[in-house]
Amino acid sequence: QVQLVESGGGLVQPGGSLRLSCAASRILFSIYNVGWYRQAPGKQRDLVAVITSGGRTNYGDSVKGRFTISRDNAKKSVYLQMNSLKPEDTAVYYCNAGRPGSNDFWGQGTQVTVSS
Repeated sequence: QVQLVESGGGLVQPGGSLRLSCAASRILFSIYNVGWYRQAPGKQRDLVAVITSGGRTNYGDSVKGRFTISRDNAKKSVYLQMNSLKPEDTAVYYCNAGRPGSNDFWGQGTQVTVSS
């Protein structure tokens, strides 16, 4: 069974930084597009950032210039470096792996809280 396990969430003050990690297992990681989504209470789950199997990246408008997504295929991991965090970045962050013609896989989520 495919597993995606997120880590790195926590409480941070506005303007601070966090780095999220997602480790995958039982998946041919290198051929998947992988990314991060987030969901705040009472809101829909939104795209934060995605990196394709070829290394192309795409970001949600609200995080452009502040967040950076990267991947390490040898470690079957995807990372999200989050800088200049704002209270509105508070949400549960989910790791996702998907590819055309295949089911999507999700992690269990990690809480990020930005508050003074």
